[in-house]
Amino acid sequence: MKKTINIILVALVIMVFSIGFGVTTIKFMNFSCAGGNEKYLDEWKEIFEKQNPDIKVEIETVGFGDYFTKLATVIAGGNSPDVFELNYENFNTYASKKVLFNLDELIKQTGYDLSIINKNALEAFQVAGTQYGLPYSFSNVILIYNMDLFDKAGVSYPTNEWTWDDVFSAAQKIRALDPMIFGIYQPITFNELYKMVQQNNGSLLNEDGTAFTVNKPENVETLQYMVDRVLKYNVMPTDAQMAGMGDWDLFISGRLGMIVTGSWAFPTFKEKADFNWDIAVEPGNKKKATHFFSNGLVMSKDTKKTEAAFKWMTFLSSSKEVAESRVKANWELPAAMYPEIIELYKKDTPPYNKEAVFESLNYLVTPPPIVEYQKAADIIDKHLEAARYGKKTPQQALNDAQAELEKAIKLK
Repeated sequence: MKKTINIILVALVIMVFSIGFGVTTIKFMNFSCAGGNEKYLDEWKEIFEKQNPDIKVEIETVGFGDYFTKLATVIAGGNSPDVFELNYENFNTYASKKVLFNLDELIKQTGYDLSIINKNALEAFQVAGTQYGLPYSFSNVILIYNMDLFDKAGVSYPTNEWTWDDVFSAAQKIRALDPMIFGIYQPITFNELYKMVQQNNGSLLNEDGTAFTVNKPENVETLQYMVDRVLKYNVMPTDAQMAGMGDWDLFISGRLGMIVTGSWAFPTFKEKADFNWDIAVEPGNKKKATHFFSNGLVMSKDTKKTEAAFKWMTFLSSSKEVAESRVKANWELPAAMYPEIIELYKKDTPPYNKEAVFESLNYLVTPPPIVEYQKAADIIDKHLEAARYGKKTPQQALNDAQAELEKAIKLK
């Protein structure tokens, strides 16, 4: 009987080993693969697990609209995923809550090579020089234009030397083609304002980030320019003229000369637009400034699986397999800038001037580093909307936004 028991125990031990003894399972929560891109993440997971048979990854994908509510709930409940995704706009908020793992020592111990990663994207996930996240993807905003409408209006295509005046002049000529054709669409929102004020040598915060400067003269001038394109000159459509149509749909319909939007629009425009279109670096006024968007990967400070979690993070951030997959999908740019993969990206047309995507990287500006970022954005958007509909002058809208921000949000 004793011999039989021993045999059974040995068999159990062998079975434990055979089904995964020594296998570490990590949990990964993300939003950017929701809505049809889950297949890419599944492919990446399969490649990673083949390369690392001692690590298994459990993936939870949540739509962006629900993601941060769900993330806050699981962190508060002590069930934080080992690795999770943060966009740049929310990174500072989570870093300030002290829930993120300091990656510096892991980077040093593993000899992880950061040189292949885009510098702007890497620095976006630092706090005072300390790396708390690795970039997962990044993208920027460019000027996309309908070449056929430019030809009909007799306007030369945008160049790197264009300014706001050139954009406005082209928009007027294209608008004159037909009552149903418009020159440009560019949202009057916080995300556009923080960038455009910098194109005009303005800013929403003072230099050391200790005070709001929302109603400074350069910013008022910027908002006036934005509003006038709708209310005074109507080169940009009103809501009534949009008739429920989205800005991308208006461009795809062939009724819009220019649209300021992200490089993530390329696959949709390539598939649906039946006219010639291309891109240029977004023009500025006194200087150029272009949007920078990045999603990053962070590790929970409470994880007990740091080594496995870091391997997964570095794979997603800098592996050639993930970078190539993103480029072939014409999706957001990979954080890892392998020369041969970037060349592959440039060859996929339209747009033909893919170089403009990379030229724009010379002018990147990040959102204001406000811990209560979304709260500030909501306050400013409310007053921008009033200016957009002519209920307030740009000066009054920004005065009111300044006053409300000073009462509602404490900076450094």
